Amino acid sequence: VQLQASGGGLVQPGGSLRLSCAASGRIFSIDAMGWYRQAPGKQREMVATITNGVGTKYADSVKGRFTASRDNAKNTVYLQMNDLKPEDTAVYYCRADGVTASTSRGLSRSDYWGQGTEVTVSS
Repeated sequence: VQLQASGGGLVQPGGSLRLSCAASGRIFSIDAMGWYRQAPGKQREMVATITNGVGTKYADSVKGRFTASRDNAKNTVYLQMNDLKPEDTAVYYCRADGVTASTSRGLSRSDYWGQGTEVTVSS
């Protein structure tokens, strides 16, 4: 199982970006998909997570500005980021929790991280 994130870049304050993350492999189901971020010198923090049967959770700092969505048929999660601020500058990582998949070692259930995509908000 691999997670491939894309969509980061440089944007001015007030601008928008859309991140995508697709999970690939022989996947049967994914319990939750979401986004985390890590700014320089800071710990990684949750931005938004979408859990099957539960809903979407956001960090307080992004509520009203960011919208997470998920396409279960494509095993893909998105993050629409609007009204970006300099403090949103970070490397954004996607994560998939409770992935049930067929691997070379048989049926497995694990959690996975994507490789990270950099978002820079600066004028």
